[in-house]
Amino acid sequence: MAQLVEVINSGSSSIKYQLIDLADPKAPVVWASGLAEAIGEPGSRLTHRTRIGRGPEAEFAETVYDGDLPDHAAGFAAITVAFDLTGPISDVGEVVAFGHRVVHGGSYFAAPAVVDDAVLEAIADCIPLAPLHNPAHLAGIVAAMAANPGVPNVVVFDTAFHQTMPPAAYTYAIDTEVARENRIRKYGFHGTSHAYVSRVAVDHLGLDPATARVITLHLGNGASTCAVAGGRSIDTSMGMTPLAGLVMGTRSGDIDPAIPGHLQRTADMTADDVDALLNKRSGLKGLCGANDLREIQARAADGDTDAQLALDVYARRVRSYLASHMVELGGADAIVFTAGVGENDARMRAQICQDLAWLGIALDREANTTGAGVRVISQYRAPVTVMVVPTDEELEIARQTLSVLG
Repeated sequence: MAQLVEVINSGSSSIKYQLIDLADPKAPVVWASGLAEAIGEPGSRLTHRTRIGRGPEAEFAETVYDGDLPDHAAGFAAITVAFDLTGPISDVGEVVAFGHRVVHGGSYFAAPAVVDDAVLEAIADCIPLAPLHNPAHLAGIVAAMAANPGVPNVVVFDTAFHQTMPPAAYTYAIDTEVARENRIRKYGFHGTSHAYVSRVAVDHLGLDPATARVITLHLGNGASTCAVAGGRSIDTSMGMTPLAGLVMGTRSGDIDPAIPGHLQRTADMTADDVDALLNKRSGLKGLCGANDLREIQARAADGDTDAQLALDVYARRVRSYLASHMVELGGADAIVFTAGVGENDARMRAQICQDLAWLGIALDREANTTGAGVRVISQYRAPVTVMVVPTDEELEIARQTLSVLG
């Protein structure tokens, strides 16, 4: 019997979705996916992809619906019509739940939650912590509830996995009253990805879930690390916001905290100017004018010194957090690379792991440059197993959605 969960990731002007069947937990099936984009803007449209057939080689048929999508309610209505017109819900069963990605749950949520009035109020209360994301998530949840009043909705938070961090890991050394009144603390993000890939690694290696020490490196345009002990996050590189930690595509990561004030005083920049600089014109893009690692690697190979410096700064920051997490964990059983860069850039993986044999980290050159899917890329019998695990946040959301519904 089908166990269909529709996973929703609602952005400020878009709704991404996947229809996932978890009837066989070991072999989930994605029956449909799509994107409603440019919501509230000219040129809005919906692209809906439907699986044709049940076998592993099944293909997807794509249909594009052009039309005015003035708000998220209209976007969700269009998605419902797309399913009615091209399926496959009528063929494989009915949706048992909607699982929603929500970026910020503050200190309220350490686990997924079934949506009710209190949950909606808590998400709204976290809007000051995620002003670009939580309003859009709320709009998507409300639209889903209105369109399907009999189907339960579950929210899965990017921050929830990190709620197990100890106080010493999430507390900033500023005035405690100021911190308390303004909810200033480390929250961490990418929790759904870190939870998924760390569990896959433990299962793949046959480690004891209660004692396994795993360091996960989620390296994409946004990037973060996580130290996982016994399935629980004990530290992560992102902070109160996703700006902290690693060098990212356009985000600076960690900088001297006096720099924003310095720029406001000496460069006549406003707080908004500094915020835009650090979030949109920094990171790899700020260092060399590009934020695509493939382009940067090619430029560095051709002798571009700015591109090479960007790679070196990027790798150095990851290595710093990797070493920090090994100290916190007392070593590591596994290190996991994931997300766009982590899964696909063998040269960056090699640069990050270079000369770390003294920490028990030694890559196998051939394994690092070949293969696909979940795989070990460290040398045989190396003390620390290094892996690549493709992340699947939608599948993790679907699983967590069913788990909270029992």
